[in-house]
Amino acid sequence: DFSPSGKQLATASWDTFLMLWNCKPQARAFRFVGHKDVVTSVQFSPHGNLLASASRDRTVRLWIPDKRGKSSEFKAHTAPVRSVDFSADGQFLATASEDKSIKVWNMFRQRFLYSLYRHTHWVRCAKFSPDGRLIVSCSEDKTIKIWDT
Repeated sequence: DFSPSGKQLATASWDTFLMLWNCKPQARAFRFVGHKDVVTSVQFSPHGNLLASASRDRTVRLWIPDKRGKSSEFKAHTAPVRSVDFSADGQFLATASEDKSIKVWNMFRQRFLYSLYRHTHWVRCAKFSPDGRLIVSCSEDKTIKIWDT
């Protein structure tokens, strides 16, 4: 995922690391260490001050995208987490998991808010609509669901 300014690129990997790349010649990349399994998704917040990542280790991490790479760990899913998505205003984060749920988190308090359950198989991805009123999810149950937040 590119940062909103376009000056950084964050990548997720099977090696459990998150990499933060500066988009200028000869710039160093920074390796963020914290997840204990494959990193499945990464996204910058709309203001670029946070970076969210999902992992097969069943956690979501919030990182400060600087060279120190400090993070907060969120635990609520009971299976690998497949995707992360910030709302357009950066106030909320939606996470999708193989536990068949979507979870919504408050970014100001960095707390879990609620779960959405209706899929019968694991959820591949969940995304906020541009106005933040809806979440769309797709699942291995071959359905797409639209949720009113």
